[in-house]
Amino acid sequence: MKKLIFLFFMLTALVSCGETAENSQSVAENQPATVAPVEVVEAGMSPIYADGLNDGVYPVEVSSSSSMFKITACELTVGNGKMSAVMTMSGKGYKWLFMGDSATAEKSPESDYIPFTEENNVHKFTVPVEALDMGIACSAYSVKKSTWYDRTILFRADSLPAEAFVNAGNTVESLGIADGEYTVDVRLEGGSGKAGISPNTKLTVKDGEAIARIVWTSNNYDYMVIDDEQYLPLENNENSTFDIPVSKFDFNIPVLADTTAMSTPHEIEYTLYFDSSTIK
Repeated sequence: MKKLIFLFFMLTALVSCGETAENSQSVAENQPATVAPVEVVEAGMSPIYADGLNDGVYPVEVSSSSSMFKITACELTVGNGKMSAVMTMSGKGYKWLFMGDSATAEKSPESDYIPFTEENNVHKFTVPVEALDMGIACSAYSVKKSTWYDRTILFRADSLPAEAFVNAGNTVESLGIADGEYTVDVRLEGGSGKAGISPNTKLTVKDGEAIARIVWTSNNYDYMVIDDEQYLPLENNENSTFDIPVSKFDFNIPVLADTTAMSTPHEIEYTLYFDSSTIK
């Protein structure tokens, strides 16, 4: 009897495992081959071509329309009026890239495909870059699925250092601003658009260095980061208020601002543009 009971439970377990495996296979078959794409071009972006940059090699951030096509690092090379980038991928799932849509890729000869190179056990692709801050069509051939997928990538201009740009804005010295207190109009871009700053900003110049008093319309910002330096608020009552350095005028300065308005603190990317023509 004990043997019969044992055999009964073993048979039940095998049937259950078979059903589980079948259900898992069914779920996997019903899962989408790709994820919904996201928009990589942000409001206010304008393409920046090679003639707007100084020759050199720069680290650059890349936005991707698909979380399944993730670039972990990228190096941009500018020279002779052209740009190219070496993209380090998060995985090894793609055999080729093609600069264009998947329909064109399927009809193109293999000689037009961009193969990966392997270095330190990671895959890298070297691709031409038409412009920064512009959505670029880039199809990726999946090794597992044996098919092409449409991706859009964007090389972010605001991730480059100021010296990369031909017109890198103006400075206190180039504008000839004497020590003193002024006001200047500042434009904020980025984020969700829910928060803003006072456009007419206090500007203090001392010993040739400019400091701007940034007053947010929200009191939820607990720090800002400019050039890897963290700045704490002067006060956080009705408005989050910061004194930050202004290294450039007439140039989009990338900044981070940490908001506590969400369930967990979250750093948000912005740019600040200080218009030198409005200094009074």
